[in-house]
Amino acid sequence: MRGKNTVWHSATVTRARREQQNKHKSVALWFTGLSGSGKSTLAHTVEEALHNKGCRTFVFDGDNVRHGLCADLGFSDEDRAENIRRIGEMVRLFSEAGVIALTAFISPFRRDREFVRQLVTPADFIEIYCQCDVEICERRDVKGLYKKARAGEIPDFTGISSPYEEPQNADLVLDTGHTSLAPCAERVLALLAQRGVIPNR
Repeated sequence: MRGKNTVWHSATVTRARREQQNKHKSVALWFTGLSGSGKSTLAHTVEEALHNKGCRTFVFDGDNVRHGLCADLGFSDEDRAENIRRIGEMVRLFSEAGVIALTAFISPFRRDREFVRQLVTPADFIEIYCQCDVEICERRDVKGLYKKARAGEIPDFTGISSPYEEPQNADLVLDTGHTSLAPCAERVLALLAQRGVIPNR
């Protein structure tokens, strides 16, 4: 709990100054979808393209975060919500730092995604739904997670024993089940240019 004597300190180097130096705006790209839908692969592909354009970026990957920042959390509804809350706070700080923050989390619940949208402000939150049928995700299952979930070895597994709530108003919906990686990445980059996040060239 925050102490009574904790006061927010305003820096002299502002987000606007960082964005000016970076020559691009900072936003949160929130990739959401089932396990195996291609979130991480797409996020890292988009980051590579942005990096090559000289942008400052960072990918928050679901598995990586659970090795450190959220290592104490499980997969109950409450822990999932806390996982996303922590990530949301980190993404907000990275946005203030002038960085394009890309996240790859299942984030199955609309209320949690909406929480982050409001936290970083709606104008800075771009929700990208990696739409992929669970059958296709299972065929891609290199980690064997779906097989374990079907066997009851993994409880609360999204898409099998725990629900996934599809975005109702995603900024971008990508059919990652039937569209190859490059065209999906190009659509993300095109959206960023259209919104003035990166130079349109």
